[in-house]
Amino acid sequence: MEISATLVLAGLVLVLVLLFSWGWRHKDVNLPPGPKPLPLLGNLMQLDRNAPFKSILKLSKSHGPVMTVYVGPQRCVVLVGYETVKEALVDQAEDFTGRAPLPIFQKITKGYGLVISNGHRWRQLRRFTLSTLRDFGMGRKRMEEWIQEESKHLVDSLASTNSAPCNPTFVLSQAVSNVICSLVFGQRFEYKDDAFHRLLSITNQTLQFISSPWGQFCNTFPWFMDHLPGRHNKILADIDELLASANEKIHKHQETLTPDCPRDFIDCFLTRLNQEKDNPSSEFQYNNMVYTVLNLFLAGTETTSTTLRYALMLLIKHPDIQEQAQLEIDTVIGRDRCPMMDDRKSLPFTDAVIHEVQRFLDIVPFSVPHYATWDISFRGYTIPKGTIIIPFLHSVLRDDSQWASPWDFKPGHFLDHNGNFKKNPAFMVFSAGKRACVGESLARMELFLFLVSLLQNFTFSCPGGPDSLDPTPEYSSFGRLPRQYQLIATPR
Repeated sequence: MEISATLVLAGLVLVLVLLFSWGWRHKDVNLPPGPKPLPLLGNLMQLDRNAPFKSILKLSKSHGPVMTVYVGPQRCVVLVGYETVKEALVDQAEDFTGRAPLPIFQKITKGYGLVISNGHRWRQLRRFTLSTLRDFGMGRKRMEEWIQEESKHLVDSLASTNSAPCNPTFVLSQAVSNVICSLVFGQRFEYKDDAFHRLLSITNQTLQFISSPWGQFCNTFPWFMDHLPGRHNKILADIDELLASANEKIHKHQETLTPDCPRDFIDCFLTRLNQEKDNPSSEFQYNNMVYTVLNLFLAGTETTSTTLRYALMLLIKHPDIQEQAQLEIDTVIGRDRCPMMDDRKSLPFTDAVIHEVQRFLDIVPFSVPHYATWDISFRGYTIPKGTIIIPFLHSVLRDDSQWASPWDFKPGHFLDHNGNFKKNPAFMVFSAGKRACVGESLARMELFLFLVSLLQNFTFSCPGGPDSLDPTPEYSSFGRLPRQYQLIATPR
């Protein structure tokens, strides 16, 4: 027993020595400055687990806009402020194209698909995905007509509530998801479809988990994931359910595929896969297809529907802004004609409201982390290969050198002194550079057409009045996700 105890004690001492030396093993590298890390924990004790973005802003005031922070044992370089993020993602775009192999995403995708792949795989899949989505109308008239048609279903669904309080989460998710489902699967789903409800519930719960403190713990200490009980096991099982659904749809497409007449994204990928089946360097393989489909479904559903849900919350919170947008819509479009994208230039205030909702929500404050795939020289510092890089989008969307009142909800941030819409280069809600969101033009179209249709047909309020709503997000980590609430959609 004494020998065993001695061996255990010696082992613990050795581990502690190694851990203490870990914090200094890169002292010979010209890393950006940052707070001193603790062994194993890194700088976790200095980060607010419920709102880490607040801690990062505070630390950057002491250590500067390019800062080294250790999240557990993982070294991260955080880029703070508009000028810093722009210089990295736009001016040095090639250096910063890498995507971090986040453990949860790796566990879900096994490295396949578009979102977290790198190198040749990423370039092939991104080029193909962009061109295919554009071929099927992303950002064009064909897609506009799909969204207009889905808007009618959304309006009908809210009208069926008969002005009774309802949670808008799933009805908005259904509308948005049906657009991406039309692109990817070649079909839309009825709002009462139980299987559709189940898929949307999984996507919602997955984003909530990834943005929760437990989800961040699993990312920081991934070696515990396989050995601990917890919500992460259910999420992984739910993702398997999503994958099974995607596989089922792909197999049905295989049985009815006509290469000369592709119906959707899956048909196009299957055709390309068959064309390159004898090419050993091709990334057009089955697993990449399945996980790219999953990427598109998850990203194409949750981010836009969450933004719409937050938009309605803010419009209830600020009834004067809701009324002003409705007056503009009534004047330009009226209440009978379906909104069109061509109307946007004649609706500067409404367009400014939509942009300000996105800025104020700041849905992915840390961006999807980047990665140094080689040693990077940036602003006189060295970012070693293998370092996670965080373009801190929250700091861009709250940069007081770019926004007059960064902490307030003010559509005027996007209006000039004549009331005309004005762009701001610091509007980086879709990130920037070569890793910018592939669905940006689709999301912009959806947000405009859906929200204008809703304001055209309803006035929104809530049971407890505007003061009962708390616009502070429920989760503020990977994603900033608004709280659940009840709204009343009163026909106009």
